[in-house]
Amino acid sequence: MYGEPALPPDFVSLPYVNPDAPKGGQITLGNTGGYDSLNPFVRKGTVPWQLRHFTHESLMGRSWDEPFTLYGLLAESVELPEDRAWVAFTLRPEARFSDGTPVTVDDAIFSFELLGTEGHPRYHGLYNQIERIEATGPRTVRFTFNTENRELALLAGMRPILSKSQWEGRDFANAALADIPLGTGPYVISDFDAGRQVTLTRNSDYWGANVPFRRGTHNFDQIKIDFYGDGNVLFEAFKAGEISAVREFNAETWATQYDFPAITRGEIVKSSFPHQKPSGMTGFVMNTRRAPFDDWRVRDALIHAFNFEYINETLTGGALPRITSYFSNSILAMDHGPAPAPVAALLEPFADTLPPGALDGYDLPVADGSARNRAGIRGAMKQFQAAGFSAEGGAMRDADGKPVAFSILLSKGNAEHGKIAEIYVQALTRLGIDARVETVDEAQLTERINSFDFDIAHFRRALSLSPGNEQRFYWGSEAATQQGSRNLMGVQSPAVDSMINAMLAAKTSEDFTAATRALDRILTAGRYVIPFWQFNEGLIAHRAEMKYPDTLPIYGDGPNFMPEVWWWDASQN
Repeated sequence: MYGEPALPPDFVSLPYVNPDAPKGGQITLGNTGGYDSLNPFVRKGTVPWQLRHFTHESLMGRSWDEPFTLYGLLAESVELPEDRAWVAFTLRPEARFSDGTPVTVDDAIFSFELLGTEGHPRYHGLYNQIERIEATGPRTVRFTFNTENRELALLAGMRPILSKSQWEGRDFANAALADIPLGTGPYVISDFDAGRQVTLTRNSDYWGANVPFRRGTHNFDQIKIDFYGDGNVLFEAFKAGEISAVREFNAETWATQYDFPAITRGEIVKSSFPHQKPSGMTGFVMNTRRAPFDDWRVRDALIHAFNFEYINETLTGGALPRITSYFSNSILAMDHGPAPAPVAALLEPFADTLPPGALDGYDLPVADGSARNRAGIRGAMKQFQAAGFSAEGGAMRDADGKPVAFSILLSKGNAEHGKIAEIYVQALTRLGIDARVETVDEAQLTERINSFDFDIAHFRRALSLSPGNEQRFYWGSEAATQQGSRNLMGVQSPAVDSMINAMLAAKTSEDFTAATRALDRILTAGRYVIPFWQFNEGLIAHRAEMKYPDTLPIYGDGPNFMPEVWWWDASQN
């Protein structure tokens, strides 16, 4: 996107892999919940999240050591003009689907049309910004855009390619579980037990084994994914040796619960992986499509009532810092205090509609760490009163006398979220609010979230160092009414839309950073989410036989790190 790629055209491998990693070994990973679909490209159903990372590929692949940089994968070369109004990809002649059929220009064109019309809504935005797709050579496909958007060329390079012969004339969006989309990736689904288990086997005839982008990656012969009812059962399975590796997201648990015999014997190793990526946002999201969450003062009150310091100390031992904005922990994070000149210049045209604090500065309230959080409760009460609410007869009531009541929607499989909600509900009860925790299974949770059928729900939005068009899907006004989008809070803000447009139109990294920081300020001051804590390093406990490279990418751990660049060392047996 900006400047030149870090690696030369003749690079041998990505900088954070072991190019000579041995192939072999079998590992088992664990997921919570279940699944009812093996098609990761449609809205319908719950899918094992790992599939689209290991079974399907795109024209280009992303380096996790460089924001905004792609390298050739299915495509051997890429061409685009200075204004990035179009992009053309030339396919590698050796590229194949897992059934051995070649990847063709027709497959590429068909995939974009299929995903753009019948695929998951996350694919529609790009498709709607393509004026035409055409074959310009035997192996070359060209995309011409109808929008001035510098990132579109990269997005086109990252769309998965499906087989036209498999899906032409068939109902892609409602295909049966057994109708698994053909992929070009290093792994194929070799076995599955609906809702309980999926086995991925490395394709011995994988076409891309010698492509530099793939060298040293996807080294395990088999990856089995087992599904468990909740995180506690999964952890017990790991302790019993039924799972090869787990990611831990609780610092206190990491410090106190990883002392079981397999660790003492050295069979299990604890590893940590620092990173430079944004914190993203994790917390309880408030659905502004419903009253009273459509009033920023109510949202502010509910943030004041959330006793973060006490909850953090209780559940993590106070070991983890709080998320302070959507891009905190990174160079893209908003500055605290008044907006600096480049950011202010972007925000000032919307000054009359911005949430309080967006221009002059906003910080989350800080509690004293005590269980009662008197200052936080007083702050919450003050904001409720400003919004026209009053506490009468032990109940918080709106201007019409209607009691305030709502539910917090959570997954049955996550005990930690339940503990956070239980402590929070105690504070809400002190305010006279009738709040209850509602737990549902993963399938129900997915359906409820996709249809925006909730008051408050657990929220996790990972963000990268190269945010772009997906931001429209996360917080754009159009996405607020598009079921299945990730705009769970329902924000509809011309200012937000304008900052996203400014990010996409930026021609320098300085302009891009200013626009992203401006977006961060609007979202944070909008008080849409009650933030939890952030993880500035990844924590993985794993079999001693599982090894990883000495050099870490700037993104640290992620789905493209473990198990993608790890390998099995049989000498540890």
